[in-house]
Amino acid sequence: MSGGEADVRVRALRGAVARLRRQLAVLPGELPDRVFADEELAALDAMVQDGVPEVPRLRRSLLLIAGAVGSVSALSPALTEVREGIDSFSELPRGR
Repeated sequence: MSGGEADVRVRALRGAVARLRRQLAVLPGELPDRVFADEELAALDAMVQDGVPEVPRLRRSLLLIAGAVGSVSALSPALTEVREGIDSFSELPRGR
């Protein structure tokens, strides 16, 4: 994998994390684990900012975030975007 490919994936995942954080921040109503979700999103962003992160750790963060936001349908598209960003790190190289 080239550095350019990693940069594209990092930028895409960081953008998805930022969008989910913004949507979580403006979500009306009570969400018991809102603080936990925001803390884990911040940790996820920090992992990605440091370069190509470990896929198992990314997936663990995704599970924790999904558990924290529950079934809030308003966050579903943004959460899906984060999942797709994480999945991009675990794809097999093309042509193999």
